[in-house]
Parts: sequence; C-alpha cells; structure tokens
Amino acid sequence: MTAPHLSLAQIRNRLILTARAVLRSHRTEPDGRCRVCRVADCRVSAAARDVLDAAAACQRYHPA
Repeated sequence: MTAPHLSLAQIRNRLILTARAVLRSHRTEPDGRCRVCRVADCRVSAAARDVLDAAAACQRYHPA
C-alpha cells in the first residue's frame, strides 16, 4: 500500500521496524563506540530507542 492509504497501526509498525533496523546497524562495539558513527553516545540509536519507547507507551495506553 502507498503512504496516504496506510492505517495508523501500519504506520506505527513501519516506524518500529525502521527503529529496530537502525538499532541493528548502530550497535555498540566492544570499545563502546557506535559502528557507524564511531562515537560513544550515538544520537541516532538514542532516537531509535525513543521511537520504540514511545510505541510501547502508546500500546500500553491504547491496546489494539
């Protein structure tokens, strides 16, 4: 389906899948730095975790 015809649940699911993919690629290496950004505190992975936290909070307050 194309974007104008997606339901809110489908949009939420796509955001979750994207955030999980970001977290897989921006995983921390043994030295404590991000694989992609090469910094200790990766803002990209922090944003992806925030998206997953928000989706989980929304699911708690509005179960399907």
